[in-house]
Amino acid sequence: MREIKVISKKRNEMIDITSDVQEIVDEEDINNGLAVIYVPHTTAGITINEGADPSVQRDIIETLKRMVPESGDYHHMEGNSDAHIKASLMGSSVTVIIENRRLVLGTWQHIFFFEGDGPRNRKVYLSFVKN
Repeated sequence: MREIKVISKKRNEMIDITSDVQEIVDEEDINNGLAVIYVPHTTAGITINEGADPSVQRDIIETLKRMVPESGDYHHMEGNSDAHIKASLMGSSVTVIIENRRLVLGTWQHIFFFEGDGPRNRKVYLSFVKN
């Protein structure tokens, strides 16, 4: 298992970790297989989406804020209930195919860490299945 450290600067933020994941694939010398990318936090998540236009990430964050406002009639008393819900909507892992030492992503696809309760120091774990 490998680890990526992520430092968020905002309460809600999408951080592109695609190059970090590819760098570890290179270091691990994986020709073909799968990369499982997992976020071990209950107020953060991970997703794959467009990375060419930053307005897409902004749209995702703004839509999540409208769907799940920071302050609401929540029962959890820590003040971050919205982050728990957003993290559940995002998901805690993604799996990406590796072929010929490269992540198999669509032309515009990037891997994003979603921060729901920042700023914080976070971790992302990677595990590989080699063919």
